[in-house]
Amino acid sequence: MNRLSLARGMTLALAATALTLGACSKSDSDSSASADNNAADSGERESYVIGVVAKSQINPVFKAARVGAEDAGADLSEKYNIDIQIRWQTPNTEEAQQQAQYVEQLVNSGVDGIAISCIDANLLNDVLKDAVERGITVMTFDSDAPDSGRMAYFGVDDKAAGAEVMKQLAQVMGGKGTVAILAGNQAATNLQNRVAGVREEAEKHPGITILDDYYHREDAVSAVAKMLEVQNLNPNISGWALVGGWPLYTDNALDGIYEHAKVVSLDPLPLPLEYLKKGQVSVLIGQPYYGWGYESVTYIIEKIHNAKNPPSEFIYADFDVVTPDNVEEFEGQWNNWLGRHEDSP
Repeated sequence: MNRLSLARGMTLALAATALTLGACSKSDSDSSASADNNAADSGERESYVIGVVAKSQINPVFKAARVGAEDAGADLSEKYNIDIQIRWQTPNTEEAQQQAQYVEQLVNSGVDGIAISCIDANLLNDVLKDAVERGITVMTFDSDAPDSGRMAYFGVDDKAAGAEVMKQLAQVMGGKGTVAILAGNQAATNLQNRVAGVREEAEKHPGITILDDYYHREDAVSAVAKMLEVQNLNPNISGWALVGGWPLYTDNALDGIYEHAKVVSLDPLPLPLEYLKKGQVSVLIGQPYYGWGYESVTYIIEKIHNAKNPPSEFIYADFDVVTPDNVEEFEGQWNNWLGRHEDSP
C-alpha cells in the first residue's frame, strides 16, 4: 500500500470513529435530558411536616388554632408549590407531661417544625431544646418557653392583656372595690404575665384592692368551683379579673357570682359572648386564636423553606375589646372554626 492510500485509509477510519463518538455523545446527552424531563414531569414537590401541640382538646380556643394551622398549610402549599402536612398532637385535657411526650414523638418521627402552646415551660424546655438541636424549627404561641431555644413567640403581649382586663374592670366597678384574680395554671408563663399585668394596672387605681390570685386546672368545672369557693369565703369581692375564660365555657357558671361582682374576662368565645349579652360579664378581651395556628405555621415554613427569619423574637398581636355594643361582630367567626372539627373532643 502506498502512502497516499494509507493516509486515505486513516482519514476514513478517524471520520468513522468521530461519527461513532458523536452519536454516543448525542445519545448520552439525550438520555440525560430525558431523565431531567422525567424528574420534572414526575410532579414531586418538597414536603414538610409540622407538628402542632396545643394545651388541650376541650378548650375551644385551640380548635380555632388548629383550623388556622390547617389553613396556613393549605395556603402555603399552593403558594410555594410544596406539600405541608399538619400533625395535630394535643392532649385531651391539660397535661404537661403528655405534651412533653408528644413533642418527643414528633421529634422522633422526623417532623420539620413544631408549634406549641406550653403548659409548663420548665418541664418542656429540655425536650424543645433537643428538638432544636436536631434541626427542628420550634415556634411557641399563646404560652411561651423563652429558654427553650425556640425561634420566636406569637401571641398577645400577655402583660398588656392582663392590664386591659383590669383597666376595663376598674371602669365598670367605678374605680373602687375588692378584686379577685382567676389565674388558671400557675406554671404557665403567659398566665403569670397576665396576672402581673392585672396587678400593675390595679396599682393605678387607688380605690381598687387585689385580694389574691386563685389558681386551678384549666377546665370549666375546676374554674367554676374555684370562683364559687372564693366568693362564698369572701363576700366582699366586688370584681373578678379572669385572665382566661375557663368558667365561661359552660352554662350557668356565674350563678352566685354575677349578682355580687362585676366580671371582666379574656376570650370572647361563643358561650362567653352569651354571658356578655346577658349582662353577667361586662367586657371580654379577645386574642388571635386562629392566628396562633396560622401565623405560627407560616413563620415556620418561611424559615425552613425560604430561610426567612421572623421579624423579631416576640411577635405581638393586637387584642380585641368586646362590649355589648360590638358583640355581634364576634359571634359569626366561631361558626366556621368550631364547625370544622365539631366531632373532636
